[in-house]
Amino acid sequence: MRNMFTKYEELIGSRFHIYNSLFLNLPFQNILRTGTLLPLLQQECATEIERGTPANEIIEKFFRDYAPSLTAHERFDTLFSFIQYVERQVALFDSVEDAAFEQVHDLKGKGTVPALLLRTKYEDKADELKERLQNFSLRLVLTAHPTQFYPGHVLGILTDLESAIRENDLKSINLLLSQLGKTAFINQEKPTPYDEAVSLCWFLENVFYVSIPQVIQSLAEGLQLDIADWANNRLVVVGFWPGGDRDGNPFVTTEISLRVAARLRESVLRCYHRDIRLLRRRLTFRGVNKIMAEVEANLFAMVYANEKKYSNAEEILRDLKKARTLLITEHNGLFLDLLDEFMLKLHLFGFHFASLDVRQDSPQHEAVWTAIIQSLHQTGEAISVEEYEALSSAAKIDYLLNLKADLANRKTNNELADETIKSILAIRQIQQENGARAAHRYVISHCESALHVIEVFALAKLLISDGENLELDIIPLFETIDDLTHASGIMEELYSIPAYREHLRRRKEHQTIMLGFSDGTKDGGYLRANWSIFRAKESLTAVSRKHGLKALFFDGRGGPPARGGGNTHDFYASLGDTIEHQEVQITIQGQTISSNFGKPASSQYNLEQLLSSGIEGPVFHRSEDQLSVENKKLLDNLADEAYQSYLDLKNDPKFVPYLEKMTPLTFIGETNIGSRPVKRNAGEGLKFSDLRAIPFVASWAMMKQNIPGFYGVGTALQKLCRQGHESDLKKLYQQSLFFRTLLDNSMMSLTKTYYSVTAYLADDAEFGEFWKKMHSEFILSGEMVLKISGLSELMENNPSIKESVRLRERVVLPLVTIQQYALMNLRHLTKENKVHEQRYRKLVVRCMFGIINAARNSA
Repeated sequence: MRNMFTKYEELIGSRFHIYNSLFLNLPFQNILRTGTLLPLLQQECATEIERGTPANEIIEKFFRDYAPSLTAHERFDTLFSFIQYVERQVALFDSVEDAAFEQVHDLKGKGTVPALLLRTKYEDKADELKERLQNFSLRLVLTAHPTQFYPGHVLGILTDLESAIRENDLKSINLLLSQLGKTAFINQEKPTPYDEAVSLCWFLENVFYVSIPQVIQSLAEGLQLDIADWANNRLVVVGFWPGGDRDGNPFVTTEISLRVAARLRESVLRCYHRDIRLLRRRLTFRGVNKIMAEVEANLFAMVYANEKKYSNAEEILRDLKKARTLLITEHNGLFLDLLDEFMLKLHLFGFHFASLDVRQDSPQHEAVWTAIIQSLHQTGEAISVEEYEALSSAAKIDYLLNLKADLANRKTNNELADETIKSILAIRQIQQENGARAAHRYVISHCESALHVIEVFALAKLLISDGENLELDIIPLFETIDDLTHASGIMEELYSIPAYREHLRRRKEHQTIMLGFSDGTKDGGYLRANWSIFRAKESLTAVSRKHGLKALFFDGRGGPPARGGGNTHDFYASLGDTIEHQEVQITIQGQTISSNFGKPASSQYNLEQLLSSGIEGPVFHRSEDQLSVENKKLLDNLADEAYQSYLDLKNDPKFVPYLEKMTPLTFIGETNIGSRPVKRNAGEGLKFSDLRAIPFVASWAMMKQNIPGFYGVGTALQKLCRQGHESDLKKLYQQSLFFRTLLDNSMMSLTKTYYSVTAYLADDAEFGEFWKKMHSEFILSGEMVLKISGLSELMENNPSIKESVRLRERVVLPLVTIQQYALMNLRHLTKENKVHEQRYRKLVVRCMFGIINAARNSA
């Protein structure tokens, strides 16, 4: 452990401090004063917070001691200068850490392709691995959720900065730091859904286009397979939500969806054209060069002249196969590997690059059908709305499935209904232009009944089916604790509907089911949500198998443990035979995209981790992944106790007022980082049910309280220990990867928690007791996870991550203090400081960027 700490400090900590000193030499106004004063503020914060000094007193004392002559206006300017400086320190730290990625991570260790291949050879499992690779699929779905605080142009600078740091090119590092100093880190306006899509296209073009084929080539080479014979083009699939996710986002329209699909097509064609130009430099042989020149010219015309030279990727491959034959028969196969690598990309990415998912909230579909039935009734083609609403759910299902109507050419004069109809028609248009893989999934948020699925199924059948064939997977999303409990019953009813069962037969007997970790945690707390999803997957697997179907689970995970993040791959590696695992489908959001998949090296490493987690179990039949009946009963009890503890906090009358008055929650909408509104409903006042999980979790993270990532864990462990289960829990931690990952991820949340920052609230007249309740659970949770794990300190078994967290938290501590200072002044506005209200508000918002970015997976 000590050696790992020393290595991390040498590779990252020391290098960061060296490059950080370059900031002082940048030719910017007051940079020397800012860079000189900031370390003093950092030290003041560290010392005074430990003493329990409130943030407002720390900031006031700092200015009295180190800059007493500054006016009120100059003080604010200084604070904003500190914020800008720290933002760039965080960006520099990211680049230093990314540059040392290969040294910090063992690229041949556990979870990597080399380790997988080595174990396969050692245990003589090559045939089993080949079979698994033919059927398995990993789907990473990039979402538009607003947790990415780096604009695209900043990401480009950070990519170049990482390269310069790898080369220790001080001149380039200095220039790039200067560029960072002059480059805005924030958007002046909210991005549109199309802007969000363009931003994520950067990762498709610069990262996934490189890393996904590389992973497949590594597997093929290790198993001595010819890459030209690789059959499973779904081994790694990229999904895409920007432009298709309508849930709570009124700015996503049919026009936006079509523009995004066109941009995805354009992006992949640009990549192909770039590659073919490079390929032509090598394939200069008689006959081959003519074919390659023609392919390049056609791609150029498609990208830059919008001419339709090819209808699909297969037509390009047809030409390339001719070139391949000539290479083999007439030119000794020279550079054949380069051509095969390019052809692999065409197989993987087609003309779609990523698959655009559509998502909408279930109540919206109810409203759509009300408008449609009302319109049809006026022309005598349907019963009245009143008659329809009087029907039972089963009768409504039967009615919708037997309804005959031409909806494609109907105007209902209802904006939501007409737009929904157009959005489904757009799915067919996208499929026609970009291929069937381009858009074939429709996710239903807050799915609470079989009727909710049939509402979408019936609508799609009437609009885009080709006879009985419907090229669309309809995906129910179960999120709340109640939804998860009732999910298997809903699917049982759905599977028993003959028309829908026939649809699944045509979809290869597969049913994709999405489970939401974020809202589950918000609703039921960390332990209850994770264990409820595990149990739901078991019951959904059982009911699907009963009907001869295979359930494909799609996990809606965020970055932090509170939203299903953390060491995600360990969760998938820990699933036993009672949970279907033919595919791993997972959302990748905001910071997690840039931190885990922001560069080809980190992307390949994390792709390999997720692939291995889904492949190893069936290949090597690990017995340690199976939880016994007794283990599950123990976890049932643990989750129940944690749930009751979390409910006690959530139902406290002070819970929502605390969020509204004491945290930055109400300011998140002012950050201009995402197109989607912070609340589902735009009404006045804050209601818990309207809160989105991302701002909910991010608010606790910025307060350094991290409630969703640990609350209830300590109480639950303590109660079971008192019931005589201490040894059982300790044994379970050592033997079960699932339980170990559950507690280890909670340790990450606890490590990022720092209640001393808000210790002043212990004496607050309104929220003192509420703060003490949270703080007590934090202390108890830390003690109990150490007791059960046998570790001497939190994250002792993850020293690199622990040290990264420590350094990042130290860098960003001044911002945490400044934000608290601003929040405290806003809560206690007086005649004297009322004039500065807008400046305080701006301080709160501006501090968010650095705080969230520093944590990398806090939202």
